[in-house]
Amino acid sequence: AWYVPCLASLETLQELCRKENLTCKSIGITNKSLKSYEVEYLCDYKIEEGKAYYLVKWKGWPESSNTWEPLKHLNCPLLIQNFLRDRNEYLSRRREGKAMKVRNHIKTLKPAIADYIVKKAKQRIALQRWKEELNRKKNHKAMILVENTVDLEGPPLDFYYINEYKPAPGINVLNGITTGCECADCPAEKCCPKEAGFILAYNKRKKLKIQPGLPIYECNSYCRCGPDCPNRIVQKGTPYSLCIFRTNNGRGWGVKTLQKIKTNSFVMEYVGEVITSEEAERRGQLYDNQGNTYLFDLDYDSDEFTVDAARYGNVSHFVNHSCDPNLQVFNVFIDNLDLRLPRIALFSTRTIKAGEELTFDYQMKGSIDLTSDSAEDLSPSKKRIRTVCKCGAMCCRGYLN
Repeated sequence: AWYVPCLASLETLQELCRKENLTCKSIGITNKSLKSYEVEYLCDYKIEEGKAYYLVKWKGWPESSNTWEPLKHLNCPLLIQNFLRDRNEYLSRRREGKAMKVRNHIKTLKPAIADYIVKKAKQRIALQRWKEELNRKKNHKAMILVENTVDLEGPPLDFYYINEYKPAPGINVLNGITTGCECADCPAEKCCPKEAGFILAYNKRKKLKIQPGLPIYECNSYCRCGPDCPNRIVQKGTPYSLCIFRTNNGRGWGVKTLQKIKTNSFVMEYVGEVITSEEAERRGQLYDNQGNTYLFDLDYDSDEFTVDAARYGNVSHFVNHSCDPNLQVFNVFIDNLDLRLPRIALFSTRTIKAGEELTFDYQMKGSIDLTSDSAEDLSPSKKRIRTVCKCGAMCCRGYLN
């Protein structure tokens, strides 16, 4: 069967169904709900003859159907709370953030205030839907939350959530491995790391015990050991609930942990499109002009391939740079033993408190660290516009690249 993606929004489809008196269960329009009215958000406020009225946007109905309703008709305390909070937030931010006294008996709202409240309501709905989409697509048990208390920015328009590498045409990220260890209880003499000539990367508490630069070889899908094997960590996905949040210092989106993370713990994998280094150079010129950095060179064995997380990625797409990061990069090999195509895992370098932002060094590599000095030795073709760093660390190098 052929499927054509619909570019119309959910609201538009619902409104069309109501207009044509059609039902569509997949978008929430049934015979029962076709004529029902549910408050989606509140748009405005006024007092007439001593009574409070709210302008209501009805869910699934066009804005032309908005109606003024007395407070006693509304059974939506959370939406009223959001409305009042957004109103007070707007008033307190006026005059360049100088706090103003908020009057409790405002008879009418100025158009600018009502406009802000509507934008915040629409943003709240969009971010909620994005959160639900992210949690539907993720392949791990931990939750992903979304938060923006800073501005009116909504979900990114050109970002698609994936759980594993998306190879460009002609690139094979699976090299057809058909064998695994025969351990009944890993690690044994011929477990995967030892067969590759390295030690097991994890201790008994499933924490990292190797130094940066050394590779991680995990048991693969052909290994005899089961899912509880102590050498299966990265492949299970992040075990921590994380929050994508809007930063308040101009760094765009960021990621913070909602749980305490102990030292040397696996936090997340960096995924995206796998492209050639030549294509990465071309895209890098465009990203530098936009002030963005999403390219990660897979240079463990060679510099043939790069991961681009600009359009396709997971939570790691939103992790910000820091010159003093709390995450470290490691190269991981599981079902693909091609040294040119390691998986990229981020491990904690210290204890990270709940609510703390997660960061890694964008110049950090799995084998060596590219310092600001060595960055000056790049060939002219590799040199690009330098992006100013806003990490705020005491040891900040001044640039992201």
